[in-house]
Amino acid sequence: MIHLETRAGFSLAVRPATPADAAAVIDFFDRVSDEDRRFRFLSSIRHLTAAQAKDIIDFDYHRRETFLAFLPGTDEIIAAATLAADRTGESAEVAISIDADYKGRGIGWTLLDHAAVEARQWGIRRLRSIESRENHSAISLEREKGFSARAVDGDATLVMLERCF
Repeated sequence: MIHLETRAGFSLAVRPATPADAAAVIDFFDRVSDEDRRFRFLSSIRHLTAAQAKDIIDFDYHRRETFLAFLPGTDEIIAAATLAADRTGESAEVAISIDADYKGRGIGWTLLDHAAVEARQWGIRRLRSIESRENHSAISLEREKGFSARAVDGDATLVMLERCF
């Protein structure tokens, strides 16, 4: 477990997800707003199934990992950041979700930094995020963090954000 502090001074305890976290991950995504769940999964999902939770917490060393953020000293998940490398190991996609009650505290900013550090340690050279064009807050945050935006071929509703290291 590592401890991070957001630029707003909010403390987080962060660790990789494990199979024992499956039920807690399902509960966490129930607390993510409907809109943010739609942005995260790019579809309308009201409640995660056990199989979807397993996909999120599935671990493959330096290929796929989800980092869970907790209120320090508790087992309450307040955010999750998934990092998944492509087959070449040169690029990875990042996806972040935050409990609706904890938005606006710099958690997304801090987890994006954490994911970028992890990606660089894996040897990733390009970090990507696929966003709904409607997800203005995520697009703005990623642009502030040095990501450039471009259209996604064949889908005018999505935008690809990318940052090279």
